[in-house]
Amino acid sequence: MSEPAVLLPDAGPLITLAYADALDLLSKPGWPIVLVDMVLHEVTRNQTPTSQKLARWVEGNKVEIRTTRTFQHYQQTLAAGAATARKSNLGELAIQETMNDFALDQPQKTGIFLFEDHKIARASFFVPDNCRKISTRAFLIFLEQKDWLESAAEIERRTIQAGRNFSRLRFPPE
Repeated sequence: MSEPAVLLPDAGPLITLAYADALDLLSKPGWPIVLVDMVLHEVTRNQTPTSQKLARWVEGNKVEIRTTRTFQHYQQTLAAGAATARKSNLGELAIQETMNDFALDQPQKTGIFLFEDHKIARASFFVPDNCRKISTRAFLIFLEQKDWLESAAEIERRTIQAGRNFSRLRFPPE
């Protein structure tokens, strides 16, 4: 029997669901949620409309935080006094690292990479055979189809009303 899927959310979906007060939806499929350390840092390092909400959600739900070499390198670069430490796409690199580790060390585990960024869908992002990538919108539609969510459109509406632009990306394309 194979292990259950593991949900690996990127920063975008976390922020979107936090705006909609719908972070609980990540638990609906019953998959363990693994948050890579770099993504946690990205969503909590600055004071934003969702940073405290996300920090409380992670702590309150005892979300597993996965240590990555990407975040360790980032911290070392900052500690060394690098004024221009790279910040962009590090969360995605950390998730890529985690999916690669799954492919090498835990091939029976399926990693579900939850993303929102348009660039990721179009980028040459390597997804190992035992991993999948899914957009926030597709995840919400999946939940709706399983009757775990009454309306995916309602979550999108709440997100927009709260001030977040919901991704126009449709992945997979219709």
